[in-house]
Amino acid sequence: MEHPGFTVWLTGLSGAGKSTIAQALGKELRSRGMKVEVLDGDVIRQNLSKGLGFSKEDRDTNVLRVGWVAEILSRNGVAVVCALISPYRETRQKVRERIPNFVEVFVNAPLEEVIRRDPKGLYKKALAGEIQNFTGISDPYEPPENPEVVCNTAEEEVEESVQKVVSYLESRGWLLPKQDKSEE
Repeated sequence: MEHPGFTVWLTGLSGAGKSTIAQALGKELRSRGMKVEVLDGDVIRQNLSKGLGFSKEDRDTNVLRVGWVAEILSRNGVAVVCALISPYRETRQKVRERIPNFVEVFVNAPLEEVIRRDPKGLYKKALAGEIQNFTGISDPYEPPENPEVVCNTAEEEVEESVQKVVSYLESRGWLLPKQDKSEE
């Protein structure tokens, strides 16, 4: 099946579940025969944005670089799933304006929950003052005001979050509903 390219942009605090949802969504889209590319913030920082720090300017540069890659891929029929903290609304809006089929997904987990999870030990270090400009602690995170999808990861399983995104993509006609095997 040929499908239009689109970009699903997962934004939220560190530890909210962006990468987990992105990987599961990528797997679901591939199972439906789509060309998929998952652009994960941690991997991007090691490759495309190596050398950038965590100042507002560097964070914006990182987000705009990923947005440019997503734009190119999606206009060539690829389903792009981006998992980046992308803390600033204005920069996310710039990316949205460049990509015709853009879906903003707010991966919402309360600060208390991501501090409790702290999979990389970063919140502990940030709270101790060992990490400067840490989103949600010493640097702001601006939640989306009107995201297309909200995933409340403190309350729902990964599969529920993925299904919310899939349902939105189906409602737009960018993804055909999954065929029931009994109908084939």
